[in-house]
Amino acid sequence: MATIVREVAIGGEHMSEWSGQSKQIAAVTLFVEDLDVAKSFYEEVFDLPVHYEDANSAVFQFTHTLLNLLKVTQASDLIGPAAVAGRDAGSRFQFTIAVDDVDAVCEQLKDRGVTLVNGPVDRWWGLRTASFTDPDGHIWEIAQDLA
Repeated sequence: MATIVREVAIGGEHMSEWSGQSKQIAAVTLFVEDLDVAKSFYEEVFDLPVHYEDANSAVFQFTHTLLNLLKVTQASDLIGPAAVAGRDAGSRFQFTIAVDDVDAVCEQLKDRGVTLVNGPVDRWWGLRTASFTDPDGHIWEIAQDLA
């Protein structure tokens, strides 16, 4: 099947946009204050092995998505000239992981020393959810489809 290309006007200029391309998120990078503490959290809470690591980062694989923990001191090299926000700036996103049984996963999280931010709670849109944070304040939600 041929790739469809359409022109999109952005700021008065035309740019090509390819449809039919994979929209899968390949990697997410989280900036962390203490790499060793963050790495231990992800190993213990998510029961994942380190996929790759070096002196400044540790990478975990969540099925088809890589989660890169990067020392905050290295972040400006990656996103500059954009500013690197501190943990106290507040949350602007959350990660959601689909699970079969939110209550059972909450018990496992508590057994691993994780404190929930909220939940479990039934949401009006048909999910049962609970949230928690990693050591750097990144919010993770677990969600169960109630349908």
